[in-house]
Amino acid sequence: MASIHVGNLGEFLREQRRSARLSLRQLADAAGVSNPYLSQIERGLRKPSAEILQQLAKALRISAETLYVQAGILDERRVDGADGMAVHTAILTDPAISERQKQVLLQIYDSFRKENARDDAGGRTAEDQTNGVAPRPDAGRGEGEGKPASDRRRTP
Repeated sequence: MASIHVGNLGEFLREQRRSARLSLRQLADAAGVSNPYLSQIERGLRKPSAEILQQLAKALRISAETLYVQAGILDERRVDGADGMAVHTAILTDPAISERQKQVLLQIYDSFRKENARDDAGGRTAEDQTNGVAPRPDAGRGEGEGKPASDRRRTP
């Protein structure tokens, strides 16, 4: 059977599986696909559907979007901006950290991005902007910023 060159999806899946310390059979069982079918995906002989990719992502505890990008279903820039997706991919593919550590890092990273997006929007979240909520008066300022020096609290 000729390879259909599904990007680096097969290699990426194999790395993720090994990083998660799962055998081919264990991942196939967890994702609800057959062992031979998963083997063919890893070797680049089969192109899985979005549904199968979602099942594999769930079993590997990574985002389905990451697999969609690897499979060429989604454009990396459409998911979270090129920089954001590159960071997600780097974290998810790092074999030196555990799955739990990866999830914690991603949560922290995403919270920083949301906070910065809110600050860039004048203290309003995207939801606030669509609901017509006015910006907070203290938006985008750290403690003491925007106040006269005499009004700032001093901490020991």
